[in-house]
Amino acid sequence: MIQFVEKAGGLIFNVRVVPRASKSEIVGEMDGALKVRIASPPVDGAANAELIKVLSKKFGVTKSAVEILSGQTSKQKQVRVGGINHADLLNLIGV
Repeated sequence: MIQFVEKAGGLIFNVRVVPRASKSEIVGEMDGALKVRIASPPVDGAANAELIKVLSKKFGVTKSAVEILSGQTSKQKQVRVGGINHADLLNLIGV
């Protein structure tokens, strides 16, 4: 189960990023975090930008509503997505 905190009109949750994948996609849950494969390499923030793009598209929010709070240079990140609730997150992963 993905661990999350509802705060300030959005959700804060952990994301596990797998860079240099064949395609960018959300693949499910891993150790309490949302697992996301990213096609971009982790160079000059390309993977972070791609992560923001993938999450904003999947949740139907603007890119500015998605913010990486911690883990800028790590595969394990803490992300805030504004304008969604826990039901949106659970529907995304099919729970």
